[in-house]
Amino acid sequence: MATPRWKVYNGSNEYVASCKYPEDAAALIAVYGYGTIRDGHRRIMWAEGEEEQPAGVSYDYVAATIYQRMLQNPHA
Repeated sequence: MATPRWKVYNGSNEYVASCKYPEDAAALIAVYGYGTIRDGHRRIMWAEGEEEQPAGVSYDYVAATIYQRMLQNPHA
C-alpha cells in the first residue's frame, strides 16, 4: 500500500497530514484557514488564502483545480 499522495501543511508550514483524495485534504485546509496542499512534499497544488475562493466553499472545486493544474504542468 502506497503512502497517500496529497500532503497537507498548515499556515506555519508544518506538515500535518496525508490524504488519499484532494477533497479530504481540502476539508483539512478549510479547518486551518491557511496552508497548502501538495503533491508529495514539494509541489504546491493549492495555497489556501491565495486562491479564488476558500476551500470550504467547495471541496470538489479544490480537487478540480488540483487536477487541472496537474494536467497543465504534469512534470513539475
